[in-house]
Amino acid sequence: MLLFSFTIFVKKASVTIRIKKPPLFSFSECLWFLDRRFDECLYRVSKTEVVKALMLNDEPFLFSISQSGDDLVVKLLSGKPDSAQKAALVEYITDWFDLQTDLQPFYKLLAANKKLAYMCSEFNGLRLIGIPDLFEALCWSIIGQQINLTFAYKLKRRMTEAFGQHLEFEGQTHWLFPQCARLAEVTVPELRAMQFSDKKAEYVITVAKAFTAGQLSKESLLALPTLQARQEALTQLKGIGIWTANYALMKSLREPASVPHGDVGLLNALANHGIISDRSQTQKIEQLFNKFNGWQSYLVFYLWRSLAQKEA
Repeated sequence: MLLFSFTIFVKKASVTIRIKKPPLFSFSECLWFLDRRFDECLYRVSKTEVVKALMLNDEPFLFSISQSGDDLVVKLLSGKPDSAQKAALVEYITDWFDLQTDLQPFYKLLAANKKLAYMCSEFNGLRLIGIPDLFEALCWSIIGQQINLTFAYKLKRRMTEAFGQHLEFEGQTHWLFPQCARLAEVTVPELRAMQFSDKKAEYVITVAKAFTAGQLSKESLLALPTLQARQEALTQLKGIGIWTANYALMKSLREPASVPHGDVGLLNALANHGIISDRSQTQKIEQLFNKFNGWQSYLVFYLWRSLAQKEA
């Protein structure tokens, strides 16, 4: 794990935070991954920055991230955060972009594999973009079950705009993902009207009620001793199977060995690289991931990345 540093500047009514970029980090690669032409409602991306609304200690703020030299430049666009909220924002960004991870060991493993070595240069500096909020990560993985990404983003937007909070800034609306207490009050017919299936609606509400009641939290999962224990804690909830659990653990808790086995995109990427010729070749898949011990989640992320081609 890398150490990082940040500096806070206050000018007039605005606050700017500079975070030192770690080695093997590409802001442009991360921005491109965030903006793959889907109907994202939780942030706005341009070629040079991302703008996002975020709850910091129960208060909404709007911030942007760009880069200047060796730094990520974070500007608070609304609100006047106290020191605890500034620290929480830095922690969130560090987690979101996985800034504390040293990618060099992963790149050495990639370089040793003839079929995957190109990723070291092709995707150089790409970080495993996370979803720091476990509740959001679980809801998103439930929404995405057995549907294409385009439709999943539409469902997320409909739910967010119906039940989430928002900030207005320079004529644009910036949405925050609905809080668990709000979604715990939603009914299945309300989500059904947004084209959620009955089961999907039920699962989202079940997870929301579990978080609201304190039966589940990121902190409680982190306190468990093993990946298996965390998987079991999640899969006890109706609607959370092993794929959903592994996806959330990968994106929110950053479990290095959390692999969403059976994922269609992952299987397609493995086939594209000639690693498998048939989806039933689980032994070959296991052999590959065993070579990436401690970096399995990153390998999944890079394989997913390989499915999307940049426009010329």
